[in-house]
Amino acid sequence: MAPILVLLILSPSRAASYLAAALFVVAAASDGVDGYLARRHETTSRLGQWLDPLADKILVTAPIVTLTVVGRFPLWATAIIVAREFAVSALRVWLGTRGRAMPASWWGKVKTAAQMLAVLLYLLPDLGDSVESVRFGILVAAVVLTALSGLDYFLRAVRPGRRTG
Repeated sequence: MAPILVLLILSPSRAASYLAAALFVVAAASDGVDGYLARRHETTSRLGQWLDPLADKILVTAPIVTLTVVGRFPLWATAIIVAREFAVSALRVWLGTRGRAMPASWWGKVKTAAQMLAVLLYLLPDLGDSVESVRFGILVAAVVLTALSGLDYFLRAVRPGRRTG
């Protein structure tokens, strides 16, 4: 759904913004349902543990990069989020070459939820100053969680016995 989101974001109409937000909610919800069903029916796999976070990264980074290009998302937040996502993905690949999986942690799941909420709020058209301050606060929280979860992954990589919940 990421390419469709990008096209909708590039459209200047308010209707496209609302449609992009609705599509994003559907994509995020389907990701959550997929993970829940895989765990409930014990059908998780090493490949799935690698692909699911990658899909989350694409679902989040494609819209924020596009929103940044059109001037609707702060560049500093995009830089932090994209750098963290790239670094953790590279870490997962590196660990995979050594036979180690790095499944999503509790911190990573909270980070993803915060990022998705921030993206959703930025997909919506301008909704006024009161909503803007809430939207910005959620973005700051998402960026802080992004940094903390990235640190957690790297700490778990160097201390593999460490549990994170």
